[in-house]
Amino acid sequence: MSDKKARFRQQYPVAFFLDKDQPDELTYFLQDRGWIEPYETVLSVSKPGEGNMNYVLRVKTEAQTFIIKQARPWVEKYPQIGAPVERVEVEAQFYRLVTRVPELRPFVPVLLGFDGGSFILMMQDLGIASDYTEIYRSAEPVTPADLVDLLRFLSGLHAMEPAPDQFPANQSLKKLNHEHIFRYPYLPDNGLDLNTVQEGLAEIAVAYKQDEELKLRVEELGQVYLSTGTTLIHGDYYPGSWLKTAGGPRVIDPEFAYLGRAEFDLGVLVAHLMMARTPDTTIRMALDMYQRPEYFDPALFHGFCGAEVIRRLIGLAQLPLDLTLDEKAELLAWARELVLQPEAGNIFSDAK
Repeated sequence: MSDKKARFRQQYPVAFFLDKDQPDELTYFLQDRGWIEPYETVLSVSKPGEGNMNYVLRVKTEAQTFIIKQARPWVEKYPQIGAPVERVEVEAQFYRLVTRVPELRPFVPVLLGFDGGSFILMMQDLGIASDYTEIYRSAEPVTPADLVDLLRFLSGLHAMEPAPDQFPANQSLKKLNHEHIFRYPYLPDNGLDLNTVQEGLAEIAVAYKQDEELKLRVEELGQVYLSTGTTLIHGDYYPGSWLKTAGGPRVIDPEFAYLGRAEFDLGVLVAHLMMARTPDTTIRMALDMYQRPEYFDPALFHGFCGAEVIRRLIGLAQLPLDLTLDEKAELLAWARELVLQPEAGNIFSDAK
């Protein structure tokens, strides 16, 4: 028995453990749940991509192909970090609500099955696809047409205001995310040697770890993040959660979703466009496409944007960036200004 399986079994002895090397066990599980017909068997199992939070497989039977994913009590990419398994319920409910909105339905996979006892989702296979993380190291940025679609989805999502009892609070996962966005990057000794990411980055990061004014404002932003709002947000709206398909961009992995502030989603999106060297004109076009809720606070949006840049450059969740040390230093200085002086540091001041 693998270490991961033993660890899982210790906490959840009666739950099914998803394993790509056990296709027969998977067949029995799927048949028992009624997710495949009695005559169907699992013919092949493969990984559709590298998942960060969850264990994800593409499954093929005689009759169909689908995606199955399991939330485990750790972050799949970083097994040393614990994570609440209840996030799978958040993802399932997100898909249920979003697919009720006709204009949003095409952007997300169809939820085909949900087993809360084993923390497993079965979803539509969107076909051969890749995420958009290539834009960080490619000469070809995200296309304006794709951005229009991504902002159209975000506008529609943020127009939704489910009742509080329609969506899980997701507080445990919010607290985990809060730690890695608003606290961990600023700890003087957090165990991460940034010079293993890029030589000289650790020295640049010292100024941000010692910046009390910045840390105070980031802490205030973190409290807003932890609070409950009225708008359904994706919670992790960055290129790793966008799929490039033959039919256009699709949106996946909403396990960080919650009822909160729209400014967070938009701030994260713009932060990643900046780190991918997206032209300013394209970013402004994207902002013009976005339909802001009435309560939208530009200063809060700018603050979340800056905080996301900082945490991605000097925090644990590193990206496949193709940036020089000088470019990272410039981005960090810009992000700090955006957090502390949103109007003075705002290159988007002419956005609607």
